[in-house]
Amino acid sequence: MNRLSLHHLTMIEAHPLELIEAAAAGGFDHCGIRLVAPRPGDPLIDIAGEAETVRQVGRRLKDSGVSLLDIEAIWLSPATAIETLRLPLEVGASLGAKYVLVVGNDDDQARLSDNFARLCDLAASFGMTVMLEFITYCSIRSLAGACDMVTGSDRANTGVLIDTLQFFRSGAQPAELRGVPPHLLPYMQLCDAPLRGPESLEARRHEARTDRRLPGTGELPLGELLCCLPGDITLSLEAPTAALRGRPYAEQGRIAAQALRAFLAGHTMR
Repeated sequence: MNRLSLHHLTMIEAHPLELIEAAAAGGFDHCGIRLVAPRPGDPLIDIAGEAETVRQVGRRLKDSGVSLLDIEAIWLSPATAIETLRLPLEVGASLGAKYVLVVGNDDDQARLSDNFARLCDLAASFGMTVMLEFITYCSIRSLAGACDMVTGSDRANTGVLIDTLQFFRSGAQPAELRGVPPHLLPYMQLCDAPLRGPESLEARRHEARTDRRLPGTGELPLGELLCCLPGDITLSLEAPTAALRGRPYAEQGRIAAQALRAFLAGHTMR
């Protein structure tokens, strides 16, 4: 049986303590917490520098039985200074996170490759794996681009993060995943959406951040995708959607988990 995680973007307004409660209410095995704002001004409840809050989060994780899967979201931009990321990585590691989510957002390929390798080295000092997600409106925008960056880094603590929305919006086909070494795919992000995506860049951003659907309530060929992934892959639900917004966070967690399990009950992993 696949282990399940609740991604913070599904209810990004939730304080990490509330997110953990939502994950526990839904019976999720894990959750992921945003410790770094992707871009200046993006939503972030900044707890990394608040030692007492970090301790509270650690206690809540332990008491709830929910473990921290990953921290997010480091967007490697032209202005990124890798050493400034030491604190969130240290906090994430102290809370038990195994992975850190990274996006390539720098058109200078040489600088991006260097920063990616340096981040991998920093993450390795905390026992963490760097998962590179490709996004259609960023510099690393395809499965091939992500695989090239990961393998070209020559670092052992790397992986490729599949986000079902970004995967299909990039035009990728599920069969392409059979060429990716399974050890590079320890977990993935799952959601649903209409088959036809928005055309403008800003509309794609809006869809990704606020207008996804719960698995099984859209038109993406998710079953075909799952059949091409490792059978034991951990599934992280990343589905910011109007179907959840406005409800208490614990209720959101229960509804999201129910939809995810109902979808998985009808699909067999390879």
